[in-house]
Amino acid sequence: MTASLTPAAPVRDAAFRTSEILSALSCALDITEGQPPGHAVRTCLIGMRIAERAGVPAEDRGALFYALLLKDLGCSSNAARLCSLFGADDRGLKRAHKLTDWSRRGPSLVYAFRNTLPTASPMARALRVASMALGEKGSGREVTRTRCERGAEIAAMLGFSDATREAIRTLDEHWDGHGMPDGLAGTAIPLSGRIVGLAQSVEVFTSAFGVDAAIAMAVERRGKWFDPYLVDALVSFAEDDDLWAAVLGRSPERHLGGLEPEDRILLADEARLDDIARAFARVIDAKSPFTYLHSERVAELAVTIGRRLQFREAEVRELRRAALLHDIGKLGVSTLILDKPDRLTERERAEIRVHPAYTQRILERVTAFAGIVGVASAHHERLDGKGYHLGLPAERLSMMSRALAVADAYEALTADRPYRRALPRNEALAILRGLSGSALCAEAVEALASEAD
Repeated sequence: MTASLTPAAPVRDAAFRTSEILSALSCALDITEGQPPGHAVRTCLIGMRIAERAGVPAEDRGALFYALLLKDLGCSSNAARLCSLFGADDRGLKRAHKLTDWSRRGPSLVYAFRNTLPTASPMARALRVASMALGEKGSGREVTRTRCERGAEIAAMLGFSDATREAIRTLDEHWDGHGMPDGLAGTAIPLSGRIVGLAQSVEVFTSAFGVDAAIAMAVERRGKWFDPYLVDALVSFAEDDDLWAAVLGRSPERHLGGLEPEDRILLADEARLDDIARAFARVIDAKSPFTYLHSERVAELAVTIGRRLQFREAEVRELRRAALLHDIGKLGVSTLILDKPDRLTERERAEIRVHPAYTQRILERVTAFAGIVGVASAHHERLDGKGYHLGLPAERLSMMSRALAVADAYEALTADRPYRRALPRNEALAILRGLSGSALCAEAVEALASEAD
């Protein structure tokens, strides 16, 4: 059979620009970092203008362009560790950290006290901070290294150059050698890494406090955090109202097209779209140790179901992409909730239940993934209409959506979770069969069961 309840997979006559796809997906990285959507795109606009004013050769700007857009590819990999250290929401911790001069002891202590165990008593918070100071020396460097190296690895998965990967890996190094993870100083830091580090800080301060405050921050940290020459390049366009209007406008992504060097434009054919889906699945699954490789395993199971049900190969390919990206909305959910070992509160359950809506909003931004939005965002819908986030009835759930729902449920049941151990295969299949016809598609369940047998 084909996935007859869903439109056929779209036929593409031309490839999409990779930059358009990645700039759209970068909003998922933004929310993981606790930043407003568009942070990476705005950072790219600022960084490319710095490069122009600093006289960076045109042939080097392509690598920089993608480093600026994808600087936060590793952002989810330290979320669980941050939550464990501070007992606080990883997104809030990351947002506050970007506004802190963490190379100085005073601001670092203030940051730690303000953000540790936010609902606890002052005494409990002080004790936790003291415990971290005594027992967690080097943890900041470890957390930064994890993030930067993971980001570089995922950039390599996407086929980007050494220059792009090194810029991502070194964006938190400081000109004076007091940065992380390696304490590189001066020109030992790749030029692109220096530009990315400056541009992201300027964007954060601009969005939070305005352009003047951002420029003042950069000037104050000139020669400490930032390359003095690059700060001077930044100051040279501080009064460029047109640029800042583009950066702070409602659609900063509209201004990216002209910044990508023409001879470095990358087109995304079907194979590259697959690579992008796999790479972002790694970002998604890195957010929690309990979901390591979850998306890839769900994709394997969904493909197995699809082939057993005789989906067309084009549909199988779309189903695989939908499975890889179905949980991209979880990047917007606190890791404190995702990894909580106890019963969730009503508020926490509500936050979990909104993640398919986040998935829908993120993927709707990507024209190349138009064919999978409905499938990916429907993985918690039920045939009886009691699922979420839309409560769709059976007649509005395609066979691709039904296959993905079964694959996701089975993988979740057979993997460790913070609140229980993994279930044996036979027990998981029994649960799925108990839900067949009411919540889950019986055909999809039996297709999976027959393969498992």
